[in-house]
Amino acid sequence: MSEKDFDPQKHQFAEPSYFEDLSIGQRFHIPSRTLRDANFSAFQAASGDNHPIHYDVEYCKSQGHPELLAHGFQVVIQTAAGAGTFPHVLGESMIAFIDQSSKFLGPVYYGDTVYPELFVTELKEQRTTGIVTVRSTVHNQRRELVMEGEQRYLVRRRPQ
Repeated sequence: MSEKDFDPQKHQFAEPSYFEDLSIGQRFHIPSRTLRDANFSAFQAASGDNHPIHYDVEYCKSQGHPELLAHGFQVVIQTAAGAGTFPHVLGESMIAFIDQSSKFLGPVYYGDTVYPELFVTELKEQRTTGIVTVRSTVHNQRRELVMEGEQRYLVRRRPQ
């Protein structure tokens, strides 16, 4: 292939998909990560949350926690679709991130490894678009479900 044949528009992670290409139960893994100093510091700096439960180990221990407690939103951001394959599979057919909700089912501590995942639970067809609902989950290294939620996206239907 010559340099003239290279087309940056075709330099894609995956073939573009549309609403019709998705199916209920389809899974999108997000890489696991172990939450340590950099994660806690970056979240504290970005959020401005300075409560000692998130950055003072001795305070945490006085409150009955073995380690620093991750902020709930710090756990939610682990399910950011862009950290995994979901938006790359959809490519330009993804129009908008509509909303999200989450429930915190257990603590996440400094040093925990989290395993986020998204999977399609509902496909609501519209005239030229569709709404894709995905369940978002985060498990820890002990296989405990520590967060679950829902995210909805507006996605283009395949052009006719």
